[in-house]
Amino acid sequence: MPEKRRVYFDNSATTMVAPEVIEAMLPYFTTHYGNASSLHTFGQEAHTALENARKDVAKIIGAKPEEIIFTAGGTESDNIAIKGIAYHEMKKGKHIITSNIEHPAVLETCKALEKEGFEVTYVKVNREGIVDVNEVERSIRSDTTLITIMHSNNEIGTIQPIAEIGKIAREKGIIFHTDAVQSVGKIPVDVGRENIDLLTLAAHKIHGPKGVGALYIRKGVQLKPIIHGGGHERGLRSSTENIPGIVGFGKACEIALAGLEKNAVHMQKLRDKTIEGVAGIEASFLNGHRTMRLPNNAHFRFTGIEGESLVLKLDEEGFAASTGSACSSHKLQPSHVLLALGLKHEEAHGSLRITFSRYNTEDEVEAFIGVLPGIVSELRKMSPLWHRR
Repeated sequence: MPEKRRVYFDNSATTMVAPEVIEAMLPYFTTHYGNASSLHTFGQEAHTALENARKDVAKIIGAKPEEIIFTAGGTESDNIAIKGIAYHEMKKGKHIITSNIEHPAVLETCKALEKEGFEVTYVKVNREGIVDVNEVERSIRSDTTLITIMHSNNEIGTIQPIAEIGKIAREKGIIFHTDAVQSVGKIPVDVGRENIDLLTLAAHKIHGPKGVGALYIRKGVQLKPIIHGGGHERGLRSSTENIPGIVGFGKACEIALAGLEKNAVHMQKLRDKTIEGVAGIEASFLNGHRTMRLPNNAHFRFTGIEGESLVLKLDEEGFAASTGSACSSHKLQPSHVLLALGLKHEEAHGSLRITFSRYNTEDEVEAFIGVLPGIVSELRKMSPLWHRR
């Protein structure tokens, strides 16, 4: 029997590790396995690889190598940035501004700080998921020490007005952090041009390995360490560095930067073809802004059906998709992002996220568009919500 078709359309959750990345990593598991802090040749080989990767990660966001520290992932980077600034600046003030559509790595960190006596303002977004720059500015107080707004949303793909927010923060003398995990490697990101003080990255979103992240810290910005130990990574992330993972991260950034424009055009073509194909399905809607969105993201909702059922039916047909953030996929409540857009609970439950990589093809999209209407129709036949509408 022929092998069943398997198509991966969940690239915002994680990506396949690129073959070139695996090849670059392998020697650091076997022959070059030293500790980067050791003085002998094995250690110095590891240290050189560490610093070369730091240069590649810095380059993709227009930073200097010494402004990059390596972490275990985006969540850790967000925690180090937000808590590090909150604790360092708490004598000045204990007020933080964020948005109500942030990734849980930011929202849960802010909620934890609220329990410690910090105050957090959650700025709302419009129906298309865009943060209002004016509301951010109106929320600033004399005791505001940090603004943290994501670069682009992990569920609906909307790209935020980061440069404008960063400019306001810079003029007010407030530290500005952005979680750019979904943006880096897909669209141009420049920390200088966008007035960014702190920026979060993760390797596994750009065909690098899981368990590796980075935090950009603009020169002069001071953080209080939240992890203590041997003083690795400027004393901000003590722990023996994951050299194979970091090497893979550097290689993934090098490849992503070299093909940034070409891959963006390719993914946007797949995105737009998908959006046009889904538009023909009755009572289907695109979530997020039509054009101010990541080139690889298409997020829909379908009246009268559950997104989880849709994902499972698509999986039976060989298509891997999601309803939203993989970090929240085991929670039964509707997406906080979709509720923030003003959607009703039943609308938010009927969502589907399709996210592409440079490895996806037009043939895969055509096959997906071919099976989706039938699945939606089948689920609606069984749906009391559809028949009650």
